[in-house]
Amino acid sequence: MPESSERGALTEAVFYILLALHTPLHGYGIMQFIKDISGGRVDLGPGTLYGAINTLVEKGWIQPLSDAERKKEYQVTAAGRRMVQIELERLRELLRHGQQITGGIDHEV
Repeated sequence: MPESSERGALTEAVFYILLALHTPLHGYGIMQFIKDISGGRVDLGPGTLYGAINTLVEKGWIQPLSDAERKKEYQVTAAGRRMVQIELERLRELLRHGQQITGGIDHEV
């Protein structure tokens, strides 16, 4: 897992955007996917979303599917898929350590 620690943890917004773009979507579709999958807990605004999209395109983790100015669709790249897998490994490790120390999940939170 050295690659993950070199790059750091993904933010929740970035993680969800990468998940959303396993199927090509435009900005509004990404926002709806994230809102739906998180049960409304995560509701990205356009500024947050498009700032993250620009960063992810620069990193090569997502790519636009066309040059259209309006309703441009994006899709996760192989590098973006790899980052999702690295993050899942990191999260599994956190969960495993938390369960080892606490003896499991306390449902009275």
